[in-house]
Amino acid sequence: MVSRWIGVIIFLTVLAGSLQAKVPVQHKERLTDNWVFLRQDIGNIWEAVRSVKPGQPEELPLWQEVTLPHCFNAEDGVDPDVNYYQGPGWYKTQLSLHNPYPDGRILLEFEGAGQKTDVYIYTTKVGSHVGGYDSWNVDITDAVKAFLASDAAARFKGKIPLSIRCDNSRDAEMIPSDLSDFNVYGGIYRYLNLVYLPKVAMSGLHIDPSLAKNLKDASLKIAGTFYNPADVRTADVQVCVKDADGKIVVSRKLNGVTPLGELSLLDVKIDKPVVWDVDAPRLYTCEVTVSADGQSVTSVEKFGFRHFEFVEKGPFHLNGRRLLLRGTHRHEDHAGVGAAMTEEQMIQEMKMMKEMGVNFIRLGHYQQSEIILNLCDELGILVWEEIPWCRGGVGGENYRTQARRMLTNMITQHYNHPAVIIWGLGNENDWPNDFERYEQGEIRAFMSELNTLSHTLDVCRKTAIRRCEFCSDIVDVYSPTIWAGWYRGKYTDYVNYSREAMERVKHFLHVEWGGDSHAGRHVEDKEPTKKDWSETYVVKLIDWHLKEQENMPWLTGTAYWPFKDFSTPVRPENPVPYVNQKGVIERDFTKKESFYVFQSYWATTPMVHIYGHSQAVRWGGENERKEVLVYSNCKEVELFVNGISQGKKQRDSREFPAAGLRWEVLLNAGKNEIKAIAVAKDKTVLEDEITVRYQTEKWGEEKRLLVSSEGIDEAFVLVKVSLVDEKGIPCLDSKKVIRFELAGNGELVKNQGTVSGSSKVQAANGTASIRVKRGFGKSVVAVKSENLETQFVTIN
Repeated sequence: MVSRWIGVIIFLTVLAGSLQAKVPVQHKERLTDNWVFLRQDIGNIWEAVRSVKPGQPEELPLWQEVTLPHCFNAEDGVDPDVNYYQGPGWYKTQLSLHNPYPDGRILLEFEGAGQKTDVYIYTTKVGSHVGGYDSWNVDITDAVKAFLASDAAARFKGKIPLSIRCDNSRDAEMIPSDLSDFNVYGGIYRYLNLVYLPKVAMSGLHIDPSLAKNLKDASLKIAGTFYNPADVRTADVQVCVKDADGKIVVSRKLNGVTPLGELSLLDVKIDKPVVWDVDAPRLYTCEVTVSADGQSVTSVEKFGFRHFEFVEKGPFHLNGRRLLLRGTHRHEDHAGVGAAMTEEQMIQEMKMMKEMGVNFIRLGHYQQSEIILNLCDELGILVWEEIPWCRGGVGGENYRTQARRMLTNMITQHYNHPAVIIWGLGNENDWPNDFERYEQGEIRAFMSELNTLSHTLDVCRKTAIRRCEFCSDIVDVYSPTIWAGWYRGKYTDYVNYSREAMERVKHFLHVEWGGDSHAGRHVEDKEPTKKDWSETYVVKLIDWHLKEQENMPWLTGTAYWPFKDFSTPVRPENPVPYVNQKGVIERDFTKKESFYVFQSYWATTPMVHIYGHSQAVRWGGENERKEVLVYSNCKEVELFVNGISQGKKQRDSREFPAAGLRWEVLLNAGKNEIKAIAVAKDKTVLEDEITVRYQTEKWGEEKRLLVSSEGIDEAFVLVKVSLVDEKGIPCLDSKKVIRFELAGNGELVKNQGTVSGSSKVQAANGTASIRVKRGFGKSVVAVKSENLETQFVTIN
């Protein structure tokens, strides 16, 4: 049964690759503008295209203008008062087509749409897809011709009506499970491209660069699959391979080939290959030009030569040397847009990871945008990418067919990326409850089938799963659940937990560790606890882990969970409702203190950062020495408090906390200025400075809300609230829930899933804030907290 399914999948991939994969041509038109959207279903496809007269019933329901990419759940995924929408939604536009190829093909390329999608030209369904994360495309050529020849075409004046239905309704017979700790978003939340092709083109390129362990011997095999609906019988193919500097390494021309199915294009040895590495991600370029009937089109793919190895019960090697994998995770999620991140936002996010020192990423828990994989190739970030078989058990044949297809598509579409080293087959597959019946044997059998499929499609890369002990022997690389100091034990237990887990499997890789932190919440305890959800605790948890990882010679590496806070339906009571707050940055790219801890261990660019930039007020007794931590990768740091040197310290990664860059200082009541001066190895001098108020007054129970506002710019105002006791003393440890409401023409900037972008949020050190967009006239903001009198502030 397993071999039959694998054979069928591979056959369909070769025969109909164009219907499953990305289109490997560079010139594509992103369809971003002139869309309207309806977040509900319609009665039939005719409703989307019928003529509408103003004031008539056909005007209903009302559609709204949007741009793509677009997500159903841009805001309601973190709205504290509702469940996020799961159901159908419709998009429609009218295409202006100008195909430069006579008798050529017209394709729509979906980079990702959730979770079930149907595509219509006028009233004709031209394609469907199940799965929210793999790329796919639809050839609309014949449907466009039929429409233009119909009587209905005159009404659209040469344009082509395109309607698309997306649906993220709950469906237990789909992956991922709705038990997952992330939103299963709906919408066209990745780019939709219009692609013109001649009669014959390449539907995919399969590039196999092989590099020997000595890094000197290399070979290159390239195969291509043709897209040829017109059944053209002869074509010429030109293959050109260039190195990272654009110099031609090898070229070949094949004349008079039959452009059907798959064709071997190149099989050569490469002299003196330039190696792709995390510190020098050098990429080759493959260009394949197909010419037939006087028309030509060029397909382009990047690739690289690299050699990697997971040593049994030992470390990871890249290009012949040990490399500690310093990793994190990414969800496709951002403030204000949900899954519909722009390319600019993706670039910013991945560059921030590299700035932090990341060389490895697990893309959780689904295939991600081609843009992200390209960035990993270009920036030098190794990748574990996985299919969304996440929690719930295993379903019936439709469920399994989708999983097989998504694994096949992920490997086929991202095969040429040198950054990818691991194909993930599942996550937390020991989590039951999508089905009445839960059988470990069935999960093992299906996991084994996927493992075989993966190795059939890709003989070089490894397979992996996280947290399913009874399947740990099936895959090549396994990550258990550890979570030292958060869900289990103390963070000082980390090494022992890890060593025990490593000894149970051949290849151990620790992904998912860390803890939640409410940005801006700090405590003064020298030994903080996880119950506070403070940055103080999580910084020390991370610091300890990183210190230990530097001194575990058998460790392959780790991946912190996650890089950025993200929305989730299973955490409504978190300090920011419906947000997993374990990220080192917030959903809007605001850095938390923990970002700089990673940077001090991982980054090569000199840096220095005093802990506490987001802590405006510290507290304690008079003449009580307070801990000041400085995170830096420089060899020496000197600390100044109010202009007075507190001494120089040498960085030693074996020391904790802050690699020994720790001072006990006296602060004055009121304002204090703290400065750190660091000296890098090359004698470069860096400085960091914070101003902090020191409060010595003790406070009682929260009795009042103090509300104020200050202008940010002409468009926005910041409303701030402080919780104080009956004497007006700030309650700096208060965690009370604050609610913001507004009456008037202004608008709360809410449902962002950030500490300053939520209408309901827990106080951080007794304070909370929200931005307000000014409107015409006055607006009144109400600030509420349980058992306290509501306060109001007027915004002009």
